[in-house]
This record gives sequence, structure tokens and C-alpha cells, in this order.
Amino acid sequence: MDFQERLMQCFRAVFPGLGDEEILKASTDTVAAWDSMASVSLFSLIGEEFSIEVDFEALASFHSFAEILDYATARASA
Repeated sequence: MDFQERLMQCFRAVFPGLGDEEILKASTDTVAAWDSMASVSLFSLIGEEFSIEVDFEALASFHSFAEILDYATARASA
């Protein structure tokens, strides 16, 4: 399974009402349920899924699926 699909699984767990196309375009501006609590849940799942230590301060500055995918891919590859 590739990084994108793994991250999509994290998003599905936190935002179960989103379809795949919505997840790929997801941002804090387009997903009403993406608040601070959802961010903590999402980033915790990402840490577990990618076996990375999550820098919550850094992740808090990311506001879209694409930004988080780039971050997780880079951190997991390091």
C-alpha cells in the first residue's frame, strides 16, 4: 500500500463521511469537521500509521491532505 492510500485511511477514520475524491481535496477550509480535536486525532493516527514521531507544532501549520502527504512521506523516508 502506498503512502497516499495509507494517509487516506487515516482521513477516513477521522472523517468517515468523506469520499475518496473529497479526501484528496480535503483542507481545513473544505472540511467543516476539521477542527483542533480532529487535527489531534488525525496527527496521532498518522504517527502510528507511518511510525514517525509527530511534530504537532509543524503539522498544525499544514492545512490540507496534500501538505500532510508531503510531510508524512518525507518523514517516513528519512
